[in-house]
Order: sequence, then structure tokens, then C-alpha cells
Amino acid sequence: MYDRLAGPVYGVIRRVLRDPSQSEEVAQEVLLEVWRNAARFDPAMGGAATWVMTIAHRRAIDRVRASTAAAEREQKTAEVHTPRDEVAEAVEASLDRERVRRCLDGLTEIQRESITLAYYGGYSYRQVADLLHVTLGAIKTRIRDGLIRMRDCLGVS
Repeated sequence: MYDRLAGPVYGVIRRVLRDPSQSEEVAQEVLLEVWRNAARFDPAMGGAATWVMTIAHRRAIDRVRASTAAAEREQKTAEVHTPRDEVAEAVEASLDRERVRRCLDGLTEIQRESITLAYYGGYSYRQVADLLHVTLGAIKTRIRDGLIRMRDCLGVS
């Protein structure tokens, strides 16, 4: 039986699975199942080769389904961690905003106003100078000094 059916069984399974090592494994399982369950074969239902090939095809399909289900479970497990990461990121961003606010409060009024206009207001240094009626050099100095103090306050290297 093995000599006659091993090649065709492997061929059917290989067309479904495409992986040679998995195909060999499933073919071995099928031939072992056929050997153990030969008494269940009913010649009235069809030929022996057809029965064996049907078992082989079903086993190959079962292996594909099992692999697909395992991949889906793995993907779902990976997705479970994503919301926790989003929550952690939101909390971290909130804490960062609070630290920045605290450090801004530690600046002089002139530095805070200049930095707020430039970084939160979206104004260029030239526009900030015009809005505050001071020279461009003075704005650059205020912002540079304020950013140095912010860096030190935030502990950024």
C-alpha cells in the first residue's frame, strides 16, 4: 500500500500546503491513519485510492486552517497591547506638557512671551520682534536664553 500510494498522497498534500517538510509530515500522518483505520474502508463507497486521497486532501486542508487560525490568534494577541501603548503615550504626553508649562513659568516674563509667540504662536523671530517692538537681536537673545533655561529645567541634553 505504501509503495503504491505514498507518492500520490504526498503530491495531493504538497499542492495544498506547498511546504515540503509540512507535506512530508502530513503524508506520514495520513498513511499511518489509513493503516490504523483500514477496517473502516467501505468498498461500496468508492475505491481505496479515492478514500486515501480524500483523507490526504482533508488533512492538508486541516493543516492550512490550523496555521491560519494560529496566525490570527497571534495577530489578535499582538493587537491587545496596542491600546495600552496608546494610553501610556497619552499619559506621557500629558506629563510632558505639564513639565513644559512648569518650566515656562520659571522663565522671565520677557523670555516666556517671546518663546510663546515664536513656538506656540507660529511667528518668525522677525515677526515676534515687530510684535514686541524690539530689535531682532534682542528677540534672538531672549529666545536663546529662555530655551537654555527650558533645556536645563527639562533635563534635556
